[in-house]
Amino acid sequence: MKRLKSYIMIAGVATLGLLSSCTDSFLNVEPKTLLLDANFYKTQADAEMALVGCYDGYQVTVTAFSFYLTSEVAADECLGGGGANDGRGLQLMDRFDKSQSPADVDIFNDGWKLYYTGIYRCNTLLKKLPDVVEWDSGEAATDSIAKNRIEGEARFIRALEYFELVRLFERVPLLTEPTTDYVPQADPADTYKQIVEDLKFAIENIPADAYPKAQAATNDGRATRYAAEALLARVYLFYTGYYGKDDLGITKQEVLAGLEDVISSNEFGLVEDFETLWPAASYVPNADDNTLDKSAYAGKGNKEVVFAQKFNSTSDYNGNSDGNRWLVMMGMRGTNFSPYGKGWGACTVNPRFVDTYATGDLRKAASVIDIVGEGIEGSFDIKDQREYTGYTVKKYTPTALPDGTSDTGGSKDFQISQDQDYILIRYADVLLMAAELGASNALDYFNQVHTRAGLEAVSAVAASDIMTERKFEFAFEGIRYWDLLRTGLDNAASVIAGASQTVVSGGVEDQVTYDAAKFKATKGFMQIPNTQITLSNRTLTQNPGWE
Repeated sequence: MKRLKSYIMIAGVATLGLLSSCTDSFLNVEPKTLLLDANFYKTQADAEMALVGCYDGYQVTVTAFSFYLTSEVAADECLGGGGANDGRGLQLMDRFDKSQSPADVDIFNDGWKLYYTGIYRCNTLLKKLPDVVEWDSGEAATDSIAKNRIEGEARFIRALEYFELVRLFERVPLLTEPTTDYVPQADPADTYKQIVEDLKFAIENIPADAYPKAQAATNDGRATRYAAEALLARVYLFYTGYYGKDDLGITKQEVLAGLEDVISSNEFGLVEDFETLWPAASYVPNADDNTLDKSAYAGKGNKEVVFAQKFNSTSDYNGNSDGNRWLVMMGMRGTNFSPYGKGWGACTVNPRFVDTYATGDLRKAASVIDIVGEGIEGSFDIKDQREYTGYTVKKYTPTALPDGTSDTGGSKDFQISQDQDYILIRYADVLLMAAELGASNALDYFNQVHTRAGLEAVSAVAASDIMTERKFEFAFEGIRYWDLLRTGLDNAASVIAGASQTVVSGGVEDQVTYDAAKFKATKGFMQIPNTQITLSNRTLTQNPGWE
């Protein structure tokens, strides 16, 4: 079979990410010597170290064209944006139209390789775990719990990586063994069933008290039983919604019971003020001493974070890649306006989306930078920006000190030192998913989220109300697009086509127009990297609409 020369990087245990620094305390591992299969996977410490490599493998999937950025560009919330003289790769993704940039046939190639490298790490650990003979306790029952926890975490990470891949590309190779062979793309139903199987194992085998939320500052990036239950619900809702089938080997009632377990655990809650979830929305500049007052920020690992992708500011240009590499794409192009830092101007916010916020909804100001309303326009070079709309994302944007220097640690290089975590699952999502699945307390769950936004409680809630609430609660968090798709391809196409907008590109009027037919031709999925198709000797085939 064709070997995956570009698909997977193979170097024994060296592929486990042990040769670079990682995020937060449980990911900080610096090996003292080269470790190979021949002398590894013998002790529990070896297994734990390999598990760190699995986490690191997921963390480094954050290329510039990351899952997050793709999710935002594809949705009706954002346009492609970027520099006025940049290539049109963002526009290709935004409009599901390869004619926007015909040469961009490999936008996702780096991400594809990194995802399968991460999956290879997980598969290697899972295959080698039975070889571990020295466990810390020496008691069979306790050792079994530790072994199953490690397996549960590795399977959670593999499930998450496959869930992102299958949503981006639908038809992806399904590998559950550490192989370097190209294999044909799997039926998406088989991929989803594997994801569910992995998450069910994680739920059943990661002890509820393995990583207490009380220690969230170091544990919110860990796979927990609660994170697995919440992710399983997201998988179930997307699959059953998009495909109209309920054949994943788990029932709606079981999924809801998992969400109720998260809620009843009392490990999580909503922070009081929505804006405090986001650094740029809660930091206050102090020009007198060139600082940012961060006291209002709820912080990493706050009680609302169920699972986050962790980052720090120790990245450099020598192979250490622990920063949030897509966050810099989100910054205003070439503009520092404290607390907002500069970036590359991607994902300009669609005014049509902004205009749909209800009067009094506190989430609007916490989610969107109003360039005119906040007095930024005078310092903004509109001629350098493509698809300028007057709005950009606030939830995820770099931050800067009052003098304009980057508010990052490490080298303070704004391109590589961004350290804002990506919150994949918030407790608000748990509440709204439970409401959507028919929880007996659905109205209460809905109102907890709704009233936190400064809106009046409602006396009844319908499915359409929940979807509308999700639109504003999770705006610019990489969730909206997938929520649209699971309401049906026709509806998603209609909403996205209706997002067409007059903008300013390079200082002159421009039109962003979406073609519902082109979107539907792709079924909402992205193009398979051409390099991977070529290397596989066409074992892999291109997705519809991208041929």
